[in-house]
Amino acid sequence: MAANHVEAENVVGLNVHHDVVEPTTVDVIDPEKGTAKSQAESVETGSQVVDLERYPPPTEEERKTLRKVYDTVPWTAWTLCFVELAERASYYGVKAVFNNFLQFPLPEGGNGAGAIDPSKPNSHAGALGLGLQTASALTLLFTFLAYVIPIFGAWWADTKIGRYPAIVYGVLIGGVAHANIIAGLVGGAAPAVLQAGKGAAPFLLSFFILAIGAGIFKPNVAPTLIDQYQYQREYTKVLKSGEKVLVDPETTISHILLIFYAFVNVGAFFSIAVVYIEKYRGFWLAFLAPGIIYFLLPVLLGVMYKRTIRKKPVGSDLTRFAKLTIAALKKSKGNIFSKNFWTNIQPATLAAQGTVVSWSEKDVSDAERTWQAVQIFLYIPVWNLNDGGVGSVLSNQGAAMTSNGAPNDLLNNFNPLTIIVASPIMGEIVYPFLRRKGIKFGRIDRMLFGFSLAILSGVIGAIVQYRVYETSPCGYEASTCDDVSPISIWWQIPNVSLGAISEIFVNVTAYELAYARAPENMRATVIAIFLFMTALSSALGEILVPAIVDPTLIWAWAAPAIALFVQTVIFWWRHRHVNDEVFMTYKEDFESTTDKKVEETSAGENKVDEKKEG
Repeated sequence: MAANHVEAENVVGLNVHHDVVEPTTVDVIDPEKGTAKSQAESVETGSQVVDLERYPPPTEEERKTLRKVYDTVPWTAWTLCFVELAERASYYGVKAVFNNFLQFPLPEGGNGAGAIDPSKPNSHAGALGLGLQTASALTLLFTFLAYVIPIFGAWWADTKIGRYPAIVYGVLIGGVAHANIIAGLVGGAAPAVLQAGKGAAPFLLSFFILAIGAGIFKPNVAPTLIDQYQYQREYTKVLKSGEKVLVDPETTISHILLIFYAFVNVGAFFSIAVVYIEKYRGFWLAFLAPGIIYFLLPVLLGVMYKRTIRKKPVGSDLTRFAKLTIAALKKSKGNIFSKNFWTNIQPATLAAQGTVVSWSEKDVSDAERTWQAVQIFLYIPVWNLNDGGVGSVLSNQGAAMTSNGAPNDLLNNFNPLTIIVASPIMGEIVYPFLRRKGIKFGRIDRMLFGFSLAILSGVIGAIVQYRVYETSPCGYEASTCDDVSPISIWWQIPNVSLGAISEIFVNVTAYELAYARAPENMRATVIAIFLFMTALSSALGEILVPAIVDPTLIWAWAAPAIALFVQTVIFWWRHRHVNDEVFMTYKEDFESTTDKKVEETSAGENKVDEKKEG
């Protein structure tokens, strides 16, 4: 694998610019001089030379007929995946116990630290006893903050400090939160403090600090990860089997993000251990364990620093994007549905009107493609409500079912396990099989399939809730019942698994669209907009919190599923054309078009001059 990595990384492609920092000193061959020089030197000079013998571009016929494969994944990308794993392990590990800590009171006969009485295996951990609605509201608030703050974190990275420093700052702020958890919240979750009802203050302080750190960290990891894959162009190669294939950037980026998302969920899977700790040992240890994992991050980032490709901040892309959007709105008089919304501000169009502008055809195209991606992201909040339910309804449902010793919030944590299992199956078996058979499963197709799985997940959640009500000793007041339904908590697995699998098709594809359709120096910002949809989903969940009560919990599952069904029909009708659009655009794609338009404009002006002279 190391040898393959060197081969894949040794050529500086057209996508490598002056703002790239690559301090490694792997030797490469300059194709013009035939002399060796370090890759660091090559990158710093911003060379535009491509080794066409090593990276032969495909012909149009090859592009249509060759099987597409992914390129070698750089080892620095794998290391960044481990960084994400450690951060998500701490984030989800802490978040996993929020609901029980907030919702339920200290269990009778427990150890005083929130753990249960071992003789009552169907009971659940608790501490503050604030109730379902308050627990749901605070859990949703945490998610909302953790996915709103990325807007600031991405802007700060793209325009001021760069993505890698933003990752470091996010880790440091999160470290403060975990230090407070260890020094304050662990103490706050100790028996004497909880029994005195004083555990809320250290919890809420860490709550807000952790949301800030996660918000700055999260939007910058994925674009930095994909930046490690430098030669983002199509080329052909011959496999050992003799088959000639097309190495495809879209396939490669999709594969990298599938690995990334699997690592996210390996980290999230740590929460299963945490919910057992909270149930049988108490909250002090449940909050301590994720903090220990978190402090691996500074070590990983320090080791990687000199080996990671880091891009400097360039604020002009964001400024230009805003300027183009405002110009298009003015030209169309605010009609965002105008067919000529973007055509009106193309340089050739304005040049014909005697107006010279500083932006290019590609800048306009980037703005248009970015807004198309944002429109697609707007479908995510309703989908998100069907992935695990609104607020804490899944944990609440589990608390009303027979658990036989399993924590009531255990099944919610089978979401990452499902993704860990399904991701390699999709990446190594299903997707390659579809490509070999020539079956196109485009971006919108994948999201459509993910939405459909989530609809089914919501329907199953409603059915299970109906059966819980029907079999509970307290009927349609099951949430506050001292006894539980005889239905096993393991009946939540279909709901959780289908929602998890839907993430592979929706979230991974959304990451691809955010990276590929954004201007190069705005990618963290566009990913932050995608992450912001989770915040909108949490806000929508906050609105629905008053409805998360007995005896209407069936509708807490059914209503989002119905809304998603209607939305999915609209989604396919409006965006199916994106399946056939190019994945990424490059500056040279617009050069011939621009030259042609300029020539046509000049020719038109010459004809007018001739008529005037005649």
